[in-house]
Amino acid sequence: MDNKEPQHQDHDLVSDASAEIKGMAKQGLNHPSTKPVLTGAAVGAIAAGILPVVTWPLGLVAGAGFMLYKRLRP
Repeated sequence: MDNKEPQHQDHDLVSDASAEIKGMAKQGLNHPSTKPVLTGAAVGAIAAGILPVVTWPLGLVAGAGFMLYKRLRP
């Protein structure tokens, strides 16, 4: 096996996420991450509406967070 570290984990996740969120806030829908994150938020909210235990705000945040993570670490 190869002893090299994975290329996609060479940066800090928190700093990458904050830079991505700042970019999305400045550029709005023109930023390439905005639409997938909003789609993930919508899917999370709908899924939370179907599940009896989870409320839609929690699903919205979880869906957006998951898609943001997938944009940062594919």
